Amino acid sequence: MNKTDSPSVGLQRRLGVVGLTLYGVGVTVGAGIYVLIGKVAGLAGSQAPLAFLVAALVAGMSAMSFAELSARFPRSAGEAIYVREGFGSAGFALIMGFMVAIAGLVSASAVVVGSSGYVASLISLPLWLIIILLIVLLTTLAIWGIVESVAIIGFVTLVEIAGLLVILAVATPEALTVSVPTTDSVPTTDTAFTGGGFMGAVVIAFFAFIGFEDMVNVAEEVREPERTMPRAILATLLITTMLYVALAWVSIAVTGVEDLAASEAPLGLVFERATGWSSAPFAVVAAFATINGALVLIIMGSRVLYGLASQHSLPRFLGHVWSVTGTPVPATLAAAGFVLICALLMPIGILAQIGAILTLATFATVNIALIAIKRRTDLVPPRFTVPAWWPWLAALASAGVLAGEIARLTL
Repeated sequence: MNKTDSPSVGLQRRLGVVGLTLYGVGVTVGAGIYVLIGKVAGLAGSQAPLAFLVAALVAGMSAMSFAELSARFPRSAGEAIYVREGFGSAGFALIMGFMVAIAGLVSASAVVVGSSGYVASLISLPLWLIIILLIVLLTTLAIWGIVESVAIIGFVTLVEIAGLLVILAVATPEALTVSVPTTDSVPTTDTAFTGGGFMGAVVIAFFAFIGFEDMVNVAEEVREPERTMPRAILATLLITTMLYVALAWVSIAVTGVEDLAASEAPLGLVFERATGWSSAPFAVVAAFATINGALVLIIMGSRVLYGLASQHSLPRFLGHVWSVTGTPVPATLAAAGFVLICALLMPIGILAQIGAILTLATFATVNIALIAIKRRTDLVPPRFTVPAWWPWLAALASAGVLAGEIARLTL
């Protein structure tokens, strides 16, 4: 066996609170706020900021559960480990691991398809070729090294956040002078988001907060995970909540509900209305934002495959780590191959629906697993814990959002 491919080589703990928080914010912000803010406004009207706040509370319940679990079991393929520890079933854990990996990689495929559209508006190439080139680029970055990948993710995340802060800076003065009505003429022709009103908006806004479940899957590459994981998850949740609520408020005030809901580039529209300048720079920022999210998801998916192989649930070669970069190269290539096939063969709407349903089911299951884990007397509680009643509420909240999503798709 080649020395550099030996499974005895493990992942390196190189990430601190700042790097992990940037990783989390990068995948959470991603394409969500750049695209979904208009859809949320279309359903909730002037109550869109409240919809984002309620979605943050729902996501935050599970985020705190994940924070405790990642402190208890700081390993890759975290959700599979949580389920195995909670239910005592290796088979159930394997199913959960596959579900998490598929959810993340399907979501990555959807993000890549979305990114290709932005890139196509900037360069003249066929969409299929752009998709292939994007995945080759993302795979190379993921293999390069976790610190190097997170450095790139962190830089692009700062660009994303800078773009959002620019919008807040130019739009807030005008928003302060505008009286937002309490009722709106909300568009109802978008059949992709029917079954809605305010709760439908909450369901959509919820997906803009998904990201902390990806963070737990790099736990083996985090320094002092018992302290770092909960802090980074909390920081990610707080940063994204403040950004989303503020942006929803200024966007509606500056553009109005109907125009914001009808726009394919809602934040670009806000920038145009607030400054009178072209929104072209935001097409570039949006492209980087979506590509950034895809990189995070590919890294997460590869770590889940690596973790399952390390637990002897998948072929052993997927658990090999290349000592040169400290990354699981076979697992990364497998993850990227799956993303490529899905991105080339499946429409973005189907990809998004599959990813959403699997993620919500994962949240509910993981919270139930935490209920069982907390009842065990053979485990020493970590430094960070949530009250015994917390995962009950979080499980009900996740199940409720899942039921809402299923109802939305069947109406």
